[in-house]
Amino acid sequence: MTKSILVAEDNPADVYLIQRALSEQGVNRVVQVSHDGRDAMQIVSREGPYANRADLALIILDLNLPRHDGLEVLERVRATAELADVPVVVLTSSDSPQDRLMASQLGATCYLRKPVSLEQFLSLGVVFKQLLEQTQEKSVGKR
Repeated sequence: MTKSILVAEDNPADVYLIQRALSEQGVNRVVQVSHDGRDAMQIVSREGPYANRADLALIILDLNLPRHDGLEVLERVRATAELADVPVVVLTSSDSPQDRLMASQLGATCYLRKPVSLEQFLSLGVVFKQLLEQTQEKSVGKR
């Protein structure tokens, strides 16, 4: 089964742009969207309606989520053994040095500010694709 991508983002316009950026890079995976932190926590932990979710290949995480913030979700991701090698991209409007530090300490793969232009936003698809390819290479190497 192909692994999916989790997008934890409460802004529908940003979700659309992320999906479009992935599509423009030819990334053809199921994208599971969570609009709040509680839902994202359940997806990560395979709780409730997400008990049978597909394995995750990439997590794209906003910090400013309702109910649980992105840092709490990131902490849960890194505390979940099966997700230890899954890249987590923090994609946020925050430029706070404290947020950057906390995301790094909690194990984010990279921290990106949300671009202001459409062209810059769509170029993020290159980063997402590279992370997916690197993860795929590592898992093939482990076999």
